[in-house]
Order: sequence, then C-alpha cells, then structure tokens
Amino acid sequence: MKETNLTEILKALPTETWHAETVSIQPIRDDDDLWYATVECRLYPEQEDYVNPAGFSIGRAWLDPENNLPCIIRDSQGRRIGYIILRTWLAPGEGAYSWSYYLDRDSQGQGYGRAAAELAVRILKTAAPDVPIKLSTEWDNEKAQRLYQSVGFLKTEEMDGDDYVFRL
Repeated sequence: MKETNLTEILKALPTETWHAETVSIQPIRDDDDLWYATVECRLYPEQEDYVNPAGFSIGRAWLDPENNLPCIIRDSQGRRIGYIILRTWLAPGEGAYSWSYYLDRDSQGQGYGRAAAELAVRILKTAAPDVPIKLSTEWDNEKAQRLYQSVGFLKTEEMDGDDYVFRL
C-alpha cells in the first residue's frame, strides 16, 4: 500500500458517505464528543476485555493523526450511541485499513452494530476501493465474529497476537 494520509482521505469524502438510514459516523469534533467517547459510552463489564478503551485509541490517534480518525456513532435522531476509530491496520504485512468500535450498552441489540459496521465498510471502501479491510477480535468473542462474517468478512489463518483476523 502506498503511503497515504488516511485522515485526509476520509475527511475529503462527501458528507453523504458518512450517513446510513439508521446510523451516521462523525469525527470527534468537540469536548462533548470526547467526553462521551471516553467516559459516558459504557460497555457491559463482560465486554470490556474485548476492545481497547476509547481513551487508548484516541491517544494513539493523537500520536499518529494521519492514520487514526476517532469518531462518534450516532442514531438517526443524532444521539450519540457509540464510538469508532477508523485506522490503518497496524500489524506487519500487507497494508490494510481497519476499525475498532463499540456501542453503548443501552444501544446494543437494536441493529446499530451491524449498521455501523456496514457504514464503516462503505466509508473505507469509498476512501480506497482497492485497500483491504482487516479486523481482529478475541478468540472467544463469538458475537463479534458472527457479526463480521455476516457483513462479508472471512476469517483468515493470520493472527494478530492471540486475536483472530478477519478480512473483507
């Protein structure tokens, strides 16, 4: 993959790319979004080991802003319902894009997770149609694995540490 500034590419996309019927994704734009992502957006305790906290991902974005774009997931009424970071795949090997996300526990089970995953695919494919998308998940996070596969990802033989890697 040639060297690109993922954040610049994403921010140049047309506004409609960032919106779907039930969800939208928007770059974090103010203190309220930052507070929501790092403090108010909560998981169930048994889910906390499955994702990096937003503060970690936002810190990574601060250190490498060209390859990480922290965003808020909103429902169709504009309410914040989750957090997502669109990013360059960090593992060595073939260049790819990726994301990490989660929904607030009060917004889970309503189809927003699938809608956000489908929208993230659309955003990244619009940004760079030829760049693969890879996701990783804990070996025991069966719910995420089923979701990724239902959106079109295939489990690969590749591992990211002890996480399974999926590729679109």
